[in-house]
Amino acid sequence: MIELFPATPEEPTRLGQAAAQLPRPLPQNPKVGARLREANRSQVFFETTCLNEQLASDHAVRSIWAMIERLDLSALYQQVDARSGVAGAPAIDPKILLGLWVFATSEGEGSAREIWRLTSLHTAYRWLCGGVEVGYHTLSDFRSQQGQVVDALITQVLALLMQHKLIDLARVAQDGTRVRASAGAASFRREETLQGLVKQAQEHLEAVTQEGKDPVLTARRAAALKRGATERVKRLQAALEQIPQVKATKVKNGVKEETARVSTSDPDARVMKMGDGGFRPAFNVQFATTTDVSRVIVGVAVSNLGSDAQQSTPILEQIEERTGVRPSEILVDGGYAQHEAVDEATEMNVDIYAPVPKPRKDDGRDQYAPHPGDSEAVVKWRQRMATEEAKAIYRQRAATAETVNADAKTHRGLDKLRVRGVEKVLASANLFVLTYNILRAFNLGL
Repeated sequence: MIELFPATPEEPTRLGQAAAQLPRPLPQNPKVGARLREANRSQVFFETTCLNEQLASDHAVRSIWAMIERLDLSALYQQVDARSGVAGAPAIDPKILLGLWVFATSEGEGSAREIWRLTSLHTAYRWLCGGVEVGYHTLSDFRSQQGQVVDALITQVLALLMQHKLIDLARVAQDGTRVRASAGAASFRREETLQGLVKQAQEHLEAVTQEGKDPVLTARRAAALKRGATERVKRLQAALEQIPQVKATKVKNGVKEETARVSTSDPDARVMKMGDGGFRPAFNVQFATTTDVSRVIVGVAVSNLGSDAQQSTPILEQIEERTGVRPSEILVDGGYAQHEAVDEATEMNVDIYAPVPKPRKDDGRDQYAPHPGDSEAVVKWRQRMATEEAKAIYRQRAATAETVNADAKTHRGLDKLRVRGVEKVLASANLFVLTYNILRAFNLGL
């Protein structure tokens, strides 16, 4: 018999090698026989850590802390009740709370709960705390209650900048931005509805008070229920008290007063036209910024008016009160350029730069020429804005004031408010201004 494919002497060897290279069949449990380093979470670890060594020497939080230590915080320490010879636990150093808020704002974080979470997870926040435990209620209360103190600290930072001749207050630019309020669009109610809600809330408060006498409820639970019911009554009554003011505004704007509504979540909030053209509950936050290279904020205000009219004069007065210097020029947009505002600025020896409204299509008058009824100050303002020099100066407004608004909303967490009420909103705005000016001070080499 003739073999068509005779085997060579090497072929059996190659077949044996191929068989040897085949993977061996694994046992039924692949883990059996495997050598592993497994987790043992019941063992005890002893670690030696140093917060200073964990944080980079050039970290931004160190600079923020150094600036805070340069400020006079007497107003905060005077509020501390824990004193020598008085029983009770020591208080948290208010410098820590201020440092946490300034650093968090610089990072764009505005939630007290999130900051509290970061104090145990993030090295920079842990470094600020230095082993001190801080709760989110304490953080939230600090932001809401220390608005006036933070306002005074803004003045201190400006004084430092002026002392080193780093800012020029001769010319400032002002602009407002609408910030979304912590209130739902569906929370607005008319007067009749509010009256009914107040009555229901009062009845609920009485029922809760009686229920608190039940021995089944703990004292803590009963107090919590009563506190919630009491706060709802106060909030609804505050909303009802705002109705006359809203009605007056409606009538002034030529709208029927029957349409007046107030939010039950935040009675101070008002529906405003936002930058995207939509209408939502908001507050009008005003910033005044120097137009020089320092570009620091020298004035801040909050209102629930959707218009910027009559907002420039209070800012000028605030700047002079803070710094002792009255600007000689202020740049504002057309919403501020009311004749009354021009007259008031002129009386203060301040030149106002704002676009002159264009006449209607059927009005052939020159917008820069004197109009009947114009005061002397308004005539000078029209003539001034007709010059190319004034138009060039006015262009600085967008390059300064509007960049501040963008920074606040894009990088510092002021795109949406987490507090309610004008005073608390102003406290949040003050915190942003303090943080912004501290960061600007670093850039200027202070």
